[in-house]
Amino acid sequence: MKNYTILGLLVGLLTLFSFTALDFFSSMTKVDYLDGSKTLKFTTKMNTNHISEAIKINPNTAGFDAEVKKYVNANFDVFVNGSNKNLTFTGSQVNGESVWVYFEANDVSDISTLKIKNSILLNSFPKQVNIVNIAYKGNQKTMTFQRGREINEVSF
Repeated sequence: MKNYTILGLLVGLLTLFSFTALDFFSSMTKVDYLDGSKTLKFTTKMNTNHISEAIKINPNTAGFDAEVKKYVNANFDVFVNGSNKNLTFTGSQVNGESVWVYFEANDVSDISTLKIKNSILLNSFPKQVNIVNIAYKGNQKTMTFQRGREINEVSF
């Protein structure tokens, strides 16, 4: 009976340690189309430690916002109906373990195809998964990005 207790304790400890050593790498982006202003609004949520490590700057420093802007501009592209759209960075905020990044694409009329390149954190973290949820005129689409699959396209 003593052997079963020790075995159970060992299995329990191994299970506990396997979960504590696991780090999950993901970002989530929500895309909303505002018909009145013909704007695609993007809200991206990333892990604070991960983005801080990728851009090599402390999130509590004054230059963090500017570095996040540069990083997003270099790692996120949007093409509407085959045409590249300029992204306007509207801000970011650190909220504990999450960084929220806000940007938009203006002058977007009807969308038949939306192609996105999303390589956020993919170079820094090989197991990173980026998810983009799109809401366009009552339609919902989801894109998934990972290393080797940085570009995705949906049709409406």
